[in-house]
Amino acid sequence: ARFVLHRIRGRAGHAGHRMVLVGTLPECLEVYVAVTRNPAAGLVPVAIHITDGYAAARGIQTPVPVYAGRDVLALVREVGGDTIAVCGSASAEPGELRRLAWQLEGSGVDLVVAPQLTDIAGPRVHIRPIEGLPLLHVEEPTLSGPALLAKNLMDRVAAGLGLLLLVPVFLAIGLAIRLSDPGPVFFRQPRVGHEGRTFRVWKFRTMYVNAEERLAGLVDQNETDGMLFKMKQDPRVFPVGRFLRASSLDELPQLINVLWGEMSLVGPRPLPADDGDFLGDVRRRLLVRPGMTGLWQVSGRSDLSWDEAVRLDLYYVDNWSLAYDLSILWRTVGVVLARKGAY
Repeated sequence: ARFVLHRIRGRAGHAGHRMVLVGTLPECLEVYVAVTRNPAAGLVPVAIHITDGYAAARGIQTPVPVYAGRDVLALVREVGGDTIAVCGSASAEPGELRRLAWQLEGSGVDLVVAPQLTDIAGPRVHIRPIEGLPLLHVEEPTLSGPALLAKNLMDRVAAGLGLLLLVPVFLAIGLAIRLSDPGPVFFRQPRVGHEGRTFRVWKFRTMYVNAEERLAGLVDQNETDGMLFKMKQDPRVFPVGRFLRASSLDELPQLINVLWGEMSLVGPRPLPADDGDFLGDVRRRLLVRPGMTGLWQVSGRSDLSWDEAVRLDLYYVDNWSLAYDLSILWRTVGVVLARKGAY
């Protein structure tokens, strides 16, 4: 039933909740971006009611109409909404929020509160009412302990078994690479790993041997932002290499890195050591080992912008659990088979 509902919401845009966002313009726009990121959630903002006056929206392009100084319930009915989302600081006024909840009684309009706390998964968040004041309790990320030990054990065992079972596949791929372009079968590049330690990642070579020399002439054709160079039709990739990339078979040798403890089956993507800018928020992704697959891989891969990829990596770090790893591994199977975002 959930699958059918998500398909209806994602493709037809039906069976959703039409929301009016209430708060300052920056807060409302942040919530707008968050709820529209996943159409299957069925949350469709149709208007913004700003609490800081029209002057705050002057000269700013907004994805939905902006209103101010209106009765919120009347506005909801005018735009055909069924949900009011109180955003950020607007939710910090308990008297106003309580009166709004009273006003909505019997109206059929839902009330939701979007606090200024983003990218924190549900299991880490608990409501603790104290004398009528609902406190939002946020637990620390679990980056150590028995669960992490189980993750390490799972990584090593799975990598060892995988390498043994995939020996025939490795031999076939190695032969295809040598026939396509004489040169080494494997490509090893320095990457930044756990706590900033540098290691050399293993991959099957998918480019001609002079690929690095040809890169300078292609820099202006980069199709992504951020640190990594990506082209959908990169002339440096030979035909067999293009197949290996689309099917993600070129990543299989990273099981060696997993077996040596340099990588994990699931984690943030490892970035090149020579290009890395690991200052500020981005450095937080180094708190866990990089992974063969991760949240960004099952959410769009190379089709994602750099900022979105970093956001997903940080979300994984802050909300990691063993069950989450298993979920990402399961989703990876479908993404690889669909060859989505791989080039």
